Amino acid sequence: MPKSLWFLIIGMLVNVTGASFLWPLNTIYINEHLGKSLSVAGVVLMLNSAASVVGNLLGGTLFDKIGGYKSILSGIIITLIALVGLVFFHGWPTYVVLLVVVGFGSGIVFPSMYAMAGSVWPQGGRKAFNAMYVAQNAGVAIGAAVGGVVASYSFTYIFLANTILYVIFLLIAIFSYRHISVTVGQTNVLNEAGSIGHKTKLTALLILCTGYVLCWVAYVQWQTTIATHTRELNIPLSSYSLLWTINGILIVVGQPLIVPIIQKVAKTLKVQVLIGTVIFVASFIIVVNATTFSQFLTAMVVLTIGEMFVWPAIPAVASQLAPSGKEGFYQGVVNSMATAGKMIGPLFGGVIFDAFNMSTLCYLLIALLLFSMCTTWIYDYKLKEKRQRSLTISK
Repeated sequence: MPKSLWFLIIGMLVNVTGASFLWPLNTIYINEHLGKSLSVAGVVLMLNSAASVVGNLLGGTLFDKIGGYKSILSGIIITLIALVGLVFFHGWPTYVVLLVVVGFGSGIVFPSMYAMAGSVWPQGGRKAFNAMYVAQNAGVAIGAAVGGVVASYSFTYIFLANTILYVIFLLIAIFSYRHISVTVGQTNVLNEAGSIGHKTKLTALLILCTGYVLCWVAYVQWQTTIATHTRELNIPLSSYSLLWTINGILIVVGQPLIVPIIQKVAKTLKVQVLIGTVIFVASFIIVVNATTFSQFLTAMVVLTIGEMFVWPAIPAVASQLAPSGKEGFYQGVVNSMATAGKMIGPLFGGVIFDAFNMSTLCYLLIALLLFSMCTTWIYDYKLKEKRQRSLTISK
């Protein structure tokens, strides 16, 4: 891997570690320390996610207009200002305003990071996105684990720790990203046919991301309805938390082991996404009848294997599809779609869970995942058709 990609990986690790000090504890802080209901907490988190969607789209556009360094720096500075504010002003309603700003600023950063990763190592294909994915999950695992310990002393320390890590991230960006040169326009064979325009490629990406949103709607149930379901089954909270620890460890440790398997069984990114979605379905089939911790553990292991197939593949497809000068925008679309799934998922799952039961929700999620396989299957139909037509004309 290029040296510049390593700097991006380190930056992603520090960035997500800092963010993960805060996001798992937001609901607890709003409910227990600010004295607001869980419904109010849900609205606040939805506003944070909505701001992140806007930031994702803006960040991708900024990457294309002013370059990766300036766009990442802009997002970091906006986020850092809000985090400094949180250290001193974390009461109601200031907390809400600053949390929304954090969502917006961090949203700008992510698509630029992924677009730059794909650009600095175009010949690496999916490998660059696999590396960023592992760094992101390592940051989640470290931040969530350490954040709980820090919060046991004082929530103010959480805000302070998050701020310090973002200052470190800012320094990494200033001294490491300024001179990173990106290579644009070096994508896969889909871009060889000049007749395939931006509109056709963007339509293909949106079709693919329709299924991506549905995958996230299903995945986020593990953080919401399934968490509640395990408590109803008298599974201790510590055991439920262990599931996510195992998830993080499997991703970091298992990625080097699973990458050769993915490359062997999935010759294309499309096949990789389809296989991963099938594995997602298998995990929810296990959840339907799960009543013990060991059964939920099995389902989590299966789910984790599925996400190692799907999550890195989508930004890699976006990188391949993106026309020259649109790399950032395409990554912004992918990141905003993931955030949209995280926004919709808790509300959707909560309504179905309350109205029916966990089994009904799981069957419905399986149906959504099967539909997402259909969108994955057809997303590149027009691309292949136009490429074939262009090759025929050229002959």
